[in-house]
Amino acid sequence: MAAKPSNTRQQIHLAVLIDADNAPAAIVEGLFEEIAKYGVASVKRIYGDWTKPNLGSWKKVLLDYSIQPIQQFAYTSGKNATDSSLIIDAMDLLYTRRFDGFCLVSSDSDFTRLAARIREEGLTVYGFGEQKTPSPFVSACDKFIYTEILRADAPKTSQEPPSNGDKTPAPEPAEKSDEAKTSEKGVKAQKAPVEFIAKVLSDIADDEDDWVQLGELGSNISKLRPAFDPRLYGFKKLSDLIKSHSKRFELEARGTTSTGGKALYARNLKPQK
Repeated sequence: MAAKPSNTRQQIHLAVLIDADNAPAAIVEGLFEEIAKYGVASVKRIYGDWTKPNLGSWKKVLLDYSIQPIQQFAYTSGKNATDSSLIIDAMDLLYTRRFDGFCLVSSDSDFTRLAARIREEGLTVYGFGEQKTPSPFVSACDKFIYTEILRADAPKTSQEPPSNGDKTPAPEPAEKSDEAKTSEKGVKAQKAPVEFIAKVLSDIADDEDDWVQLGELGSNISKLRPAFDPRLYGFKKLSDLIKSHSKRFELEARGTTSTGGKALYARNLKPQK
């Protein structure tokens, strides 16, 4: 039996399960800020052998973020008992039918089958791991967020602008390229998958003018590539990425949404006749 459907008036309850051996504590602030975009972290558990010194950085933040540490001793060398403990707990939580989705925080491909099993029950799986995460685990999730982005999103110390004695406004800095913006955030620069986006637009366009609502475009991209994230290419939102490639795409605001804003539509730029 699948979990109860959620709507805008209901809170989306998420179970957050962290593999302490395969996730750095440096992501913790960005991690829970990201999770808050998708729902409420009703359960927050982290698994590891807390008698070992390598988890010391996690111990410092557990109380601040109300994360419950689960102790798991290694039964024998070379075997990861922590993974088994996390998987067993995940299945127990799944069968309570109290959750709309799971957040699995690890770069370990051992959780691939777990992610697939949770999705079989109709729940959403958000994966969080480093860019080295094997592709089978990434593909098994509905959405996968690289943790390098979460570390990069932490607020940076602002610097005072240089003094300007004649009160003349300082010139605005030139706009940085995609690669420069990405590198500045500490994430390995990647080229935006323009051809892939263009193909998705072409495949799902159903009106005579080939316009596609931006939300629908983003949803279809995530289905095909769970790890797609505009922040990997130096942009905060998909609309910014589309707008930056004006020689390939068009972006148009139409109508009024329920919140009073404009609905954004995109399409492939048609060749001039």
